[in-house]
Amino acid sequence: MRAVVQRVSSARVTVDGQVVGSIDRPGLLVLVGVTHDDGDEQVELVARKVAELRILRDERSAVDAGAPVLVVSQFTLYADTRKGRRPTWNAAAPGPVAEPLVAAVVAALRGRGLEVATGAFGADMAVELVNDGPVTILLEA
Repeated sequence: MRAVVQRVSSARVTVDGQVVGSIDRPGLLVLVGVTHDDGDEQVELVARKVAELRILRDERSAVDAGAPVLVVSQFTLYADTRKGRRPTWNAAAPGPVAEPLVAAVVAALRGRGLEVATGAFGADMAVELVNDGPVTILLEA
């Protein structure tokens, strides 16, 4: 599992012109990609790291600050660009495997007391964010 964690002032996801998920105060935007052999262990590691990383202002974590999190599925995090000019997506898990694992990350974050908004799995989403810092962290589980 891979996650790109960005510290944001605000972020939102729209699908077909409708907002499906947003955070309107400082928090984290988390793009989550799933590969074939991911499971509960990777879900817990990513959720723990996202919740506890001290990357918000004053070296606080999302849990410390009560900061919201916006989670967006992102299969393109597993793009393979080593050959040619067209990425392959072979390392990305198919939707029926990935969707429940992304949902499990969301549930694990909520279980840690965080307010979590989401994108729409598999949809053509427009993601808008105000990156704060900028701070962008790549997590690999």
